[in-house]
Amino acid sequence: MCRYRRLFSHHTNATMLFLSSPSSQTLILRSFRTLISLSSNPITLFTPPQNPIPLFNQTLTLRRFSHSSNSPPIVPPVREFFGFSPNAVISKCISSVSSSSSSAPSVADAVEVDEKGEESGDEVVDEDVKPSIPVRAYFFSTSVNLKELMDQNRPNYIQPTSRMTNYVVLRFGNTKPESIGLGASLSGSDSVYMVVFQYGSVVLFNVREHESERYLKIVKEHASGELSEQEMRKDEYEVKEKPTLETWMEGGLDYIMLQYLNTDGIRTIGSVLGQSVALDYYVRQVDGMVGEFTDINRGMEKTGTFTMKRKKLFQLVGKANSNLADVILKLGLFERSDIAWKDAKYAQIWEYLRDEFELTQRFASLDFKLKFVEHNIRFLQEILQNRKSDFLEWLIIILIGAEILISVYDIAHKSVTSL
Repeated sequence: MCRYRRLFSHHTNATMLFLSSPSSQTLILRSFRTLISLSSNPITLFTPPQNPIPLFNQTLTLRRFSHSSNSPPIVPPVREFFGFSPNAVISKCISSVSSSSSSAPSVADAVEVDEKGEESGDEVVDEDVKPSIPVRAYFFSTSVNLKELMDQNRPNYIQPTSRMTNYVVLRFGNTKPESIGLGASLSGSDSVYMVVFQYGSVVLFNVREHESERYLKIVKEHASGELSEQEMRKDEYEVKEKPTLETWMEGGLDYIMLQYLNTDGIRTIGSVLGQSVALDYYVRQVDGMVGEFTDINRGMEKTGTFTMKRKKLFQLVGKANSNLADVILKLGLFERSDIAWKDAKYAQIWEYLRDEFELTQRFASLDFKLKFVEHNIRFLQEILQNRKSDFLEWLIIILIGAEILISVYDIAHKSVTSL
């Protein structure tokens, strides 16, 4: 307020220097006294804005008009000074960024970085998810002697928790008796689990691809009906552990995520993968039979006949029937796991994996192909039966004709001798 008074007093003294008559001085002095009296309350006259802009320029212009009876009005020069006024013109200035704020990334920089991350396709890695556990399933023989395998690997044998007797579980690496459960983790450890099934499937957990052959050799010593390299089937899958997972399990593309993986989970996952890889082998066997009958039908379309021998046809009949029996009886494709019966959590894993690997749909496709093979076998059997009937009929005709000829000859011979 003192600064405002000094500005007005200075402005008043400067203005009085340009006054030409005492009457004008009296008029102007009264005017300025009124202004000064009003300036005693600077809040009403010079109230600054509530939210002042950091940098601005405002001017207050005072014009004096003095009139006398003998002289024209004198227009004094304009006096300007800095201050606050409701009629002031405000110019907005943009403050520069300080050195401290310039070091921090701006919002534009953050958006640019985010856009680059989206363009590059980088995925956000969840730190709670542990390294994935590789699962490899093999089908390389039609039968495995589980009793001999268990006897020779007794230190690695894990006692079963269900009544299923068509598989055994072996553990290598860390052979401590306690099983993996809540609080333990297979991910990142050196433990290796191997599930061996009687029908010839082997499922390996936490085994790298270059180490698979070493564990498969353990099973091959007790296997029979070993398949060739072209016939052997293989499949790969992944299991991920996430203790902070809100639900018990969560499915993904070629993997399943669990809160933890224990031996019951290994048995459940291994049973479905073992059935899947074995079913793939039998589907290919049936596909081969379908291809053979397709070629036969095309040949019959061109020539009107076929040259298949009865023995070959019977071999195809036996192969089709044995494949169907193996899928239903050995694989136990429609038998629910005992572990899935006891615990709903593992029933959820079992059902999810069966849907993931489409076991029901693949068996339906296999059954349809076997019906096609059965239909062709029945048709060809009828043709072969008709051929055999025709042969017997012609043989009978020939024999009857031979008997007639013999009779005629005998009659003719007797007639000659009687003469």
